[in-house]
Amino acid sequence: MKIGQFGRWDATLGYAVVDERTMRASAGLMLLLGVIAMINGFVLSNYEVIPYISGFMMTNFLIGIFVNLEWAPTYFIAKRIVAKQTPLYIGAVQKRFAWGLGLLLTTGVFVLSFFLLQDVSYFENVCSLCLWCTIFVYLESAFGICVGCKLYFLAIRLRLLKEPEIRPNCMGDACEVK
Repeated sequence: MKIGQFGRWDATLGYAVVDERTMRASAGLMLLLGVIAMINGFVLSNYEVIPYISGFMMTNFLIGIFVNLEWAPTYFIAKRIVAKQTPLYIGAVQKRFAWGLGLLLTTGVFVLSFFLLQDVSYFENVCSLCLWCTIFVYLESAFGICVGCKLYFLAIRLRLLKEPEIRPNCMGDACEVK
């Protein structure tokens, strides 16, 4: 894979693909980190852990989107965990969009968490973003529902994004462009 590549090119399909099993396992690892952050911050009132976890997740998304998906820490670990399973390839374009949404949310949590350390009034803002992040990765890892993918195809239907020439497939053909 080259720098900036998200997924691998599949010449027979005509678009880049990612392994859905690895993506779901990666989401499961991010869910675990999110739950650790939420328990520390919102149950134990230990806000100091939130910038570290959100910073790690933000870096994970940055590496996956802009450097190479294979080098993103959660994807790298997840790929080893599901190595013996048969890959289930789906379109990469909508997953990249979903990871972009994850990058926005985790960047928001990361930035706001520094204010939270000094002023607890930012608690609700950080809590809201953390909750959305956790819900999204839970839906992905538990049910295979990619909210970012759904938003990607909604943006295409609303003509906010250009419709791709070749329709990428999704898990169970749940978000195929029509």
